[in-house]
Amino acid sequence: MLTRLKGAKVVDPGNINAEKDLLIKDGYIKAILDPGEPYPRLEKSTSGSDSSPVSVSSADSSFSLDVENDQYIEIDVSGMTLVPGLIDLHVHLREPGHEYKETIETGLMAAARGGFTAVCPMANTSPVNDNAQVTSFIINRAKELGLSRIYPVGAMTKGLKGESLAEFGDMKKAGIAAVSDDGCPVENSMLMRRALEYAKGLNIPVISHSEDLSLSKNGAMNEGITATKLGIKGIPNAAEASFIMREISLAELADAPVHIAHVSCEESVEAIRNAKKRGIKVTCETAPHYFTLTEKAVADYDTNAKMNPPLRTEKDRQAIIKGLADGTIDCIATDHAPHSSLEKDLEFDKAAFGIIGLETSLPLSLKLVEEGILSFETLIEKMSKNPASILGINNDLTPGNPADITVIDMESCFTIDPKSFLSKSRNTPFAGFKVTGEAYITMVKGKIIYQR
Repeated sequence: MLTRLKGAKVVDPGNINAEKDLLIKDGYIKAILDPGEPYPRLEKSTSGSDSSPVSVSSADSSFSLDVENDQYIEIDVSGMTLVPGLIDLHVHLREPGHEYKETIETGLMAAARGGFTAVCPMANTSPVNDNAQVTSFIINRAKELGLSRIYPVGAMTKGLKGESLAEFGDMKKAGIAAVSDDGCPVENSMLMRRALEYAKGLNIPVISHSEDLSLSKNGAMNEGITATKLGIKGIPNAAEASFIMREISLAELADAPVHIAHVSCEESVEAIRNAKKRGIKVTCETAPHYFTLTEKAVADYDTNAKMNPPLRTEKDRQAIIKGLADGTIDCIATDHAPHSSLEKDLEFDKAAFGIIGLETSLPLSLKLVEEGILSFETLIEKMSKNPASILGINNDLTPGNPADITVIDMESCFTIDPKSFLSKSRNTPFAGFKVTGEAYITMVKGKIIYQR
C-alpha cells in the first residue's frame, strides 16, 4: 500500500518549509513531491509488457509501484501543516503498578491524540524500571498496542533510592533511551558523577531531577507572598537552581552531557545560559504550565495546579519564555503525571504533585507562536527535532526514514475539556482554556494511530 499525503505545508526545520506531498510505503517515506506532481514512471519494459511501474527516487532503490496492480491511497491534508512527529522526553505512564491512574495503553492513546509519535516514560513505576525485565515489559506492551513509540527511561539508582547505580548496560540492551531518578534527586554528588561517566560510556543521556530536598522539604507551592497568604509552606527557587548548578559542575568535571528536567525559574535559566556559553554539555526542558501559568493558579487551593517544581512568579514565567526564545531552553516536554481523585481531592498540602499534559501541550505551546514569541519552526525544533537529537534519533522528513508524522490543524479552535481526554486521569489546571491548533493526524511508521 502506497499512501500519498497531499497538499500540506511541510515544515521540517533546516530541511523543508514548503507545500509538498509525501509518499509513504511499507512504513517509510519514499519520496517528497511538489503538489500535483505526477508519480514518476519508469520506461516501459522492452519485453512489451503493458504494465508501467512507478519508480520514486529514494534511499530504498528497490521501491516501485505497479500502477495497475498495487494499491495506493491519497489523503488530502490541504490547509494543514505536516511536521516530524512530536516527541515528549518526559512522561509518567504509571504502568506497571499504578494502572488505576494511567496505563501504557491510555497514556499512548493520549499521546497520539496530542500529536506525539514517541514518549519517554520515567522509571518511577512499581516495580521501579531499574532492571532489564521491567524495561522489556514496557517495550513489549507498547509493541503489542501499536500506538506511539516508547523510549523508556531507566532508573539511575536501584529502587530510586540514591544509594547505588542501577545496571545501565543491561537496561540499554533491553531498550532504555536514557536514565533518570526523576522525582527523587540523586543527592550524593559522587554517585551522580559516576552516573554521568557510566552513561557517557554507553552514549545515553542522564536526565536530572534537580531539587535540594533540604530546601524543599514539606513545601507545597512556590515560596513567596502568595504562599504566605494561603498559609502553605513554600519551595524557594534556590531548591531547584542550586542543584542545577551542581549538575552543571559535575557535567563539566565528567566532560559528559546532562539534561535538566522541568526548568521552572529565572535563576535556573540563567545558570544554564551561562553554562552553555562556557561550552558545558547541558540541555534542558520546560513544560507548558511554566510558561502559561503562575502561582496565582493555586490561589483558591486548586490541587490541579500543584506540581513539582511548583508554579512560580510572573517574573519567572517571563524568564522561561525568554529562555525558550533565545535557545537556552532546548525542549518543551509535558511531565505528564496522571493522578486519580484519590490523590488530588485532598487538602492542598496533602495532595499529590503533578498534572497531565499530553493532550494539551501542543495547543498551549502554539500560543507562543500566536504571540510572536517563537516562530513555528522553532516550536517544532523544541517539540520534535531537539528531543530527537538528545535521544540520538534522526527524524528528518527525508526518503528512507520512518514515516513518523504529525499533521496539525492550525485553525482548529476549541475549549479544553478534560471529560474528552483519552488519558485515564483528569488532573489538569487548563479546563476551560480556549485554544487554537491541534493534531489532525498522528502517524507512526506509516500507520495512522490517531485521526481527529
